[in-house]
Amino acid sequence: MSILADILSTVFERRYRRSGAQDSRSMTELCTDLLGNPGEMSGGLLARLILDRYADLSWDEKRAFFAFLTDHQGVDPGAVRAALDAYEAQPDKASYRTLMAAAEPPRQELARRLNRVPGATGQLVRMRADLLRMIPDNPEFAMLDLDLRHLFMSWFNRGFLVLRPIDWESPAEILEKIIAYEAVHAIDSWDDLRRRVQPEDRRCFAFFHPAMPSEPLIFVEVALTSAIPGSVQGLLESGRDILPEQDARTATFYSISNCQAGLAGISFGNSLIKQVVADLSQALPNLSTFVTLSPIPGLARWLADRNETLEGADATRARQLAAHYLTQAKRGDGLPIDPVARFHLGNGARVEAVHADADTSENGRRQSGGVMVNYLYDRDRITQNHEKFAASGTVAASSTVRSLAAAAAFEDA
Repeated sequence: MSILADILSTVFERRYRRSGAQDSRSMTELCTDLLGNPGEMSGGLLARLILDRYADLSWDEKRAFFAFLTDHQGVDPGAVRAALDAYEAQPDKASYRTLMAAAEPPRQELARRLNRVPGATGQLVRMRADLLRMIPDNPEFAMLDLDLRHLFMSWFNRGFLVLRPIDWESPAEILEKIIAYEAVHAIDSWDDLRRRVQPEDRRCFAFFHPAMPSEPLIFVEVALTSAIPGSVQGLLESGRDILPEQDARTATFYSISNCQAGLAGISFGNSLIKQVVADLSQALPNLSTFVTLSPIPGLARWLADRNETLEGADATRARQLAAHYLTQAKRGDGLPIDPVARFHLGNGARVEAVHADADTSENGRRQSGGVMVNYLYDRDRITQNHEKFAASGTVAASSTVRSLAAAAAFEDA
């Protein structure tokens, strides 16, 4: 699988290179000219100029560029109304084509033309990361973001993604990015990374896109264990005994990290977990259980809002409060408040167990009082759990977790 992935990456590799050309036209003039230029070669030169120029803009200049795209490259309501009237009067191929053209804002076509430049996809992803940072202070930019997200959902659909194993033999630039992008349990050294990817009872997998071959989109770290673990310290400790892979019965997903801020809202995690489960099941038929050991990032904050705390709570009380939060704390739309719970329950997992003192790091204590949770991926129940969750927000949970939640004697405020 690694050889095939490397071949695909080589075939499709597209690295962006600056043109170095000079041009006196403004960004708005360059964009207008690109939209009006049908030539592939001259259009490519314009696109590279725009991307080069954007990379050198100050923050305020980037804001002005996004304002131009928002205010002057959107749909024309009058053209849309006229096209819709024509289509209603005579629904045929010609009127439908006119309606489609009128309903698509020019900035979508601009992004497509920019993306014709080799390596431009990564540039556009970073551009969207800038845009997302600006939206809180410039909410009108959300319309532009909808257009980029629409395009990215097509460009980054599962059919284009390549799953690659990450091990100690992977290129150094990839390993460096695994260290940098780890968002759950920080990797504090190369030795720490080695402990996570080299031993036979450890696995790491990442999705890549052919247009961004050296940039992982999302990755998951997996521990092969004899049973369901209840402490991340046990998984990460430096002096642990290495389990022969043939003795493993459980695959534990203990860290899932999204890598590209510019791809926020484009979901890869569901596909990643399903593919890794399938690949591990085939490679290691002795595995019978697939679980996570997950953080509970919103627990301490949610309890504090209700004048409750995990500080000083014994292990049983901490587990009860966590179980109640995971199964009963809901948003206005009926889905769990906790983002990690929404992700795994939406994928068809169930809340299997909660553990006190499972993450004794500073971050683990701060966000959940050290409590962690196992989500179980039961392949015979995934579809049923997913459908119930999608239809009514039903939280699949083990009897043990439900008993803990019931014993919490805690009322939602």
